[in-house]
Amino acid sequence: MRGPAWPIAALLVGYPVWWALGFGGLSVVVLAVPMAWILWKRRPIKLPKGFGLWMLLLAGYLISAVMLDEMPPGTYGDLGAGRVVGYLMRLSLYAALLIMVLYLGNLTEKELPQLRLVRMLGVLFVTTVAGGLLGVLMPTLQFTSPVERLLPGWISGNSFVQNLIHPTAAQTQKVLGYAMPRPEAPFEWANAWGSNLSVLLVWFVVGWWVYGGRRRRGAAIAMCALASVPVVYSLNRGLWIGLGLAVVYLIVRVSRTRLALVAAASIGAAVFMLSPLASLVGQRLDNPHSNDIRGFTVSRTIQAAAHSPVIGYGNTRNALGNHRSITTGKTPWCPDCSHPPLGSDGQLWHLLITQGFTGAALYVAFFLGAVRRHWTDRSPIGLAGVLVMLLVLLYMFVYDGLVTPLSLYLISFALLWRNQAHD
Repeated sequence: MRGPAWPIAALLVGYPVWWALGFGGLSVVVLAVPMAWILWKRRPIKLPKGFGLWMLLLAGYLISAVMLDEMPPGTYGDLGAGRVVGYLMRLSLYAALLIMVLYLGNLTEKELPQLRLVRMLGVLFVTTVAGGLLGVLMPTLQFTSPVERLLPGWISGNSFVQNLIHPTAAQTQKVLGYAMPRPEAPFEWANAWGSNLSVLLVWFVVGWWVYGGRRRRGAAIAMCALASVPVVYSLNRGLWIGLGLAVVYLIVRVSRTRLALVAAASIGAAVFMLSPLASLVGQRLDNPHSNDIRGFTVSRTIQAAAHSPVIGYGNTRNALGNHRSITTGKTPWCPDCSHPPLGSDGQLWHLLITQGFTGAALYVAFFLGAVRRHWTDRSPIGLAGVLVMLLVLLYMFVYDGLVTPLSLYLISFALLWRNQAHD
């Protein structure tokens, strides 16, 4: 795309290239540079309502850096390069996302039509489905990216950085009690794939079904049918709940097509129950062992955050023991004693440990405010945007927002802002 909207097209349509190069979710940081330059030349810059809360969230994260060397009770580890690198990467992402939202909101409808932006998100949905199918069919596919080759080992070896720069098709976990690949391409984690797919599906339906002709609608039906395969193989209960919430939301709020939605949902459920995929869902529901892990990390996160409730600790921490053992972590004689870092089981818990209860409250207030302001917007983009804001508030309990999910959340916020401005 020519004109000032090219960084957004490069981000969304060109995302598979970024992923293969090793930038992936970090691509927004790269593209924030030209966005900031173009914004600077277009002063004065318009700000959306409620954006002061996001500015305070970013300011709070800056302040939290003073706690990077502190250790709350019940945790272990020393201040090292990994903790500092993780903090700086998250800070750069927060700053880049702020620039991206302002950039989108300051582009005119002529420079970037709303429908074109929605359909760019739809293209990324197709990419996500393709990546999910790749994870199902070729789960062991992975490769060393150019970025990974160029970075020094002390940076590329960091687990957080490694997930961002090392492309993999699937994440193998013992969710069902045995090793099972969960699709994650072209994103950083299997849970990020699930969160992103549900958000992108919302915009795909708007761009290809609501504003689509006969051919686009036919393609939308086929693509959604294909998406059901990696959706089930993802073993992602949060994604399944989110899709259920989306269906209920549409049935309640879109009265003109309520009967059609109920009929379509019923037919889809019946077809699914008769398919081989239903047994896999049943196995996942019968194996909720991850609940114990989540329960342990969440409770320890809240306990740790209580010792620095205002500014948090700047980054995640490792807890002593896990839900099965008091052992510090993974050892040769106890390979199952490892555990996720505190704050890694959902954006709400991540904010509690990194920015305290203040940061968590600002995050919730920002997205709740968006729901409140745009609830009366009953246009297709308004209804879709509010639905995404509700999904954000649901997913914060189970999914990390960083890296790519938060980009899509804030693009959806920008669509709501632009929709209101263009009415």
